[in-house]
Amino acid sequence: MTGKVTLGQLSTGVPGMDALLGGGLTEFSFNLIAGAPGSGKTTLAHQMMFALANPQRKAIFFTVLGEPPMKMLRYQQQYSFFDISRLGDSIQYINLADSLRSGDFTGVLERIMKEVEAYSPGLVFVDSFRSVVQTGKNGNEGIADLQSFVQELGTRMTSWQATTFLIGEYIHAETEANPILTVADGLISLSQDLDQNSVVRKVRIVKMRGQPHLSGMHTFRIGSDGIRIFPRLLPPLAPDMAGSGPLEVDPPRVPFGIAGLDDMLCGGLPAGHSVLMSGPSGSGKSIMGTAFLSEGARRGEKGVLASFEKGTSRMRNVQMAELVQAGHVSVVETRSLDMSIEEIVDQLLQTIHRTQATRVVIDSLSELWLYLAPEFRHDVRESVFRMFSALAKTGVTMVVTTGLDDRFNSLSFSHFENAFLADAIIALRYVETKSRLSKLMSVVKVRGSNHSRDLRQYEITDQGIQLGEKLSDYEGLLSGHPTAINPTPGQA
Repeated sequence: MTGKVTLGQLSTGVPGMDALLGGGLTEFSFNLIAGAPGSGKTTLAHQMMFALANPQRKAIFFTVLGEPPMKMLRYQQQYSFFDISRLGDSIQYINLADSLRSGDFTGVLERIMKEVEAYSPGLVFVDSFRSVVQTGKNGNEGIADLQSFVQELGTRMTSWQATTFLIGEYIHAETEANPILTVADGLISLSQDLDQNSVVRKVRIVKMRGQPHLSGMHTFRIGSDGIRIFPRLLPPLAPDMAGSGPLEVDPPRVPFGIAGLDDMLCGGLPAGHSVLMSGPSGSGKSIMGTAFLSEGARRGEKGVLASFEKGTSRMRNVQMAELVQAGHVSVVETRSLDMSIEEIVDQLLQTIHRTQATRVVIDSLSELWLYLAPEFRHDVRESVFRMFSALAKTGVTMVVTTGLDDRFNSLSFSHFENAFLADAIIALRYVETKSRLSKLMSVVKVRGSNHSRDLRQYEITDQGIQLGEKLSDYEGLLSGHPTAINPTPGQA
């Protein structure tokens, strides 16, 4: 033999699942879906079944409940993927309860194979397979009989060219030592992790023969559409630029619409850049974000606002509310307190793609962490890195605000030591000059571009941000805190 066998792949229909599996589910594979009660096993199985089943690839769902499967179906019908019209011609439910009463694996296998031969399915599900195992243990069957039964079932299903799923209430320690694992081609493990008062659902591809699946734990959420998985990964690298033409050394500028600031930026931010706008409370970060989106609307560009502190119904910024009502800006907001950064990024990416937005404002990074589950708050820099990387791949120009403590004698740009991840930094600060509290603005860095190094005073007026002249040296010395304004950050 000189040719290699090519494994077919099936798209699961579960958002994010194909990425974890390495492209899709291996056709004719023998799989185990494991997890504790309530972790989403049955919902995952049904979602895949309704995505894959059709008159040419029929599905049998074996249940081992002590009652007809009507109760399970009543709950599964609440999800949008459930199509009751496909029952009968594409999907069939069969209860194995009677065959299990004898506690004999042989009888169960014969009943399964009888139904498979009669219906010729391409998909077979057994829920809950652990009930089959427990019934065998209560009879005269042992571990050797169980392993023999599983091997025979797997062999026969493969010969029938059926993709098979055994669903069971296993915890990870049990699956590691279970004889089923040695036979299974794939193992999908679901869990619910409790951290303080938050519960986070996670999925892990423990095993998937013949393809490079994505390792690690990944969060998912169950909603009205079923399960949605949020893979913990970075976007693919840009293609090799060799032979693709000259590099764009001077990308177009994206102005804020604030005259003095755009002058400091030499015309605006380079397109596709991310800027971290840091400053204490009341320094005008949200107003500057509004100006950025408003200027985009004036130029016919769509924008996205990620707001984690103020809902759209409570917006006090009249200009922003008008932009939202006019459809120039779409708002991504959440009231959930147990999210992962991947879930937030997924919402942003969906909105960007749906609206074809070119400008994004995240207001603010400080509030965002309040909505993450506690376990994700310990890995801030990695989370910000993944978020910036994913959004940068879309080509949007992004403004991210972050709050700082009102400290007059220190120069800091972020609580989380992640300022280096941004392409540009604009710092907003308070200083004491001539017996009054003044606001100062400075452009700390803009990657790949020149920028002003001046410290500029500014005011917040009814017309928005108004920049004044640069701060002179003698005014800085009058503040009594020279370290607050004397360091003039250079280009990074």
